[in-house]
Amino acid sequence: MDEVHSVLLIAALSNAVKHKSVPSAGAVMGAVMGTHPEMRSKAGEIKSLLGSVLNEVSSLSPEEREIKLQSIAPDQYGALFEKKEKKKTGLPDLPGSEGGVVMRFAPNPSGPLHLGHARAAFLNDEYIRRYGGRYILRIEDTDPKRVDPEAYDMVREDIEWMGLSITETIFQSDRFSKYYDVGRELIQKGHAYVCRCDNEVFKDLKMHKAACPCRSQSPEEAMELFEQMLEGAFAEGEVGVRLRTDLDHPDPAMRDYPLFRVLTSTPHQRVDAIVYPLMNLSVAVDDHLLGMTHVIRGKDHIANTRRQEYIFRYMGWDTPVYRHYGRMGIEGVVLSTSQMRAGIRSGEYSGWDDVRLGTLRAMARRGIQPQAVRNAVLEIGIGETDIQFSWENLYAKNKEIIDSTADRFFFVPDPVKVRVTGSEPVVAKAMRYPGDESRGYREIPFHGSIFLPGAELSSGAEFLRLKDLFNIRLYHEGDCVRGEYAGDDLQEARSKKAPIIQWLPETLASACILKCAEGDINGVCEPEALAEKDRIVQFERVGFARIDTLGDPAVAYYAHR
Repeated sequence: MDEVHSVLLIAALSNAVKHKSVPSAGAVMGAVMGTHPEMRSKAGEIKSLLGSVLNEVSSLSPEEREIKLQSIAPDQYGALFEKKEKKKTGLPDLPGSEGGVVMRFAPNPSGPLHLGHARAAFLNDEYIRRYGGRYILRIEDTDPKRVDPEAYDMVREDIEWMGLSITETIFQSDRFSKYYDVGRELIQKGHAYVCRCDNEVFKDLKMHKAACPCRSQSPEEAMELFEQMLEGAFAEGEVGVRLRTDLDHPDPAMRDYPLFRVLTSTPHQRVDAIVYPLMNLSVAVDDHLLGMTHVIRGKDHIANTRRQEYIFRYMGWDTPVYRHYGRMGIEGVVLSTSQMRAGIRSGEYSGWDDVRLGTLRAMARRGIQPQAVRNAVLEIGIGETDIQFSWENLYAKNKEIIDSTADRFFFVPDPVKVRVTGSEPVVAKAMRYPGDESRGYREIPFHGSIFLPGAELSSGAEFLRLKDLFNIRLYHEGDCVRGEYAGDDLQEARSKKAPIIQWLPETLASACILKCAEGDINGVCEPEALAEKDRIVQFERVGFARIDTLGDPAVAYYAHR
C-alpha cells in the first residue's frame, strides 16, 4: 500500500468508525490536508484515489472497519476509543490534581441526608477514588439553631449507607478557637471591625454604598470590642463582626458581610459559646487549615465562594479550585428538613424514612441501592446547567443491580376469594427467576378456592388466564363472582387478549401490606417471599419491593417496576 493510499484509508476509516457512517469526500480531504500539510502538493493524486478509497470503506461492515483500522493504525484506533471512554465517565478532569486531592463533604446536622446531599457526596467521592488523597467529612454545626442532636447519628448512618471513602471526620463545633484566632488576625490587619449598628440601619447604608460609623474603628478599638464580645459583654443582636470588603461592589451581598455574631438564646449541644462564627468565615478557615485542594458544590454557593475569596486574599492563603454545578430539581418527594420535621411531629409522615420523603433512608427502605444513587448522580455530573432529576433513570439503574438476584413471587392486591369449579386439584410450577431453571420453581397448589385481584374482578372481565395455571371464565352474579375452568390453552387466552393475572390459593396466601408513595395496598403473597427481612423480591406484574417487617400482616416497601 503506497503512502497516499494509506493516509487516505486511515482518515476515511477513522471518520467512519467515529461517526458510524461512510464519510464524505470533503471530510476526508479536509482531515488529510489538516494533519498532513506536506501532502498538499499531491492534491491531484489524492482526489483521483479518494473515490476508490471511499468505496473500499463503504463495502465494509461497521465491525470490519474497526478491525481494519486497528490492524493498520493501532495508535489512531486506540486514541479514538480512549476519547470515547473518557467521555463516557461523565466527570471532567480536575486541574491541579497531580499527586492527589483533598476534598470534603460538609453537611449541616439539621436532619438526615437526602438526594441533594448525595450528589455532592458522590461527586467528591468519585474524584477521591480517581486521584487518591483525603476525603474529609466536615460536620458544619456552628449554628445551634440548625442543629438537631439526633442528626449527628443520622448523618453518620447515611454516610455508611453510601459507602463513601471518608478518611477523617471533623466537627466545626470543636474548632471555635481557630475561628477566633483568624478573626483576631483579620481585625489586627485592619480587614474586620466590630459593628454595633442596628441591622436595618446597616442594611440601608449598605444598599446606598455608604459606610457605617463603626467602619472607621482602628484595629486596636475593634480588637478590644471583640474581646469584650467573647467575655459576654454584649447581648444577642447588639453587636457583630464584619469584614471590610468593597462598598462599591455591584452585588450588595458582597459589601461588608458578617463574620461573627453573639447568640445566647439557643445553647449548643457540643460547645459552650457566646460568640458564633458565621458560615463564610468557618468554611474559609477550615478549607485552608484542612488543606482543601478542590471544592465542588452547587452554583447557589457562587456568592459564598466570592465572599470567602476575600478572606483567602486578606490572609494570604492559596484558594482551592472551585467547581459549581447547576441546580438539580427533584420532584415527587419532600426535601425541606423543616417541612419533614413538622410532618413527622403532626403524624403526617411515619418518620424520616417515610417513602414520600426524599431522604436517603427513605430510598434505602424502598430497596434503592446506594450504587444506583451513585450511578444516577455521577451521570448527571458537574455541569453548570440546571437539570431535573430523573426518577426513571434512578429506577433503571437500581433495576440493573437488583434484577438478577430478586426472585419472582405472586402478590394479589385487594384480594377477593373466588370459587373455581371444573378442574381437579393441580399444582402450578412457576420459575423463581425467568429463564434460569437453576434457581428452581415455586409450587403453587390449586384446590378450588383462590384469591384474585379485586381490580380485575371489578373490571367486568369474563375470561382470564391464571398465570402458570389455566384459563377461567368468570360469572358475575350480583355481588358474587364465581369461576369455571376454561381449558389450558395459553394461545386461546392470547387470542382473546385475556388478562394474565396473579392468583393464590386460599391455603397458601400470607397477608402483606405493600407501602407505596401513593398509599398502602393490602394484599396477599406467597409465604416464601416473606422468609427473610430486608430481602428484595419482585412481585410479578407489580414491581420490586423490599421486605421490611415479618409478621401477620407482613410489610413490604414498593421500589419501582
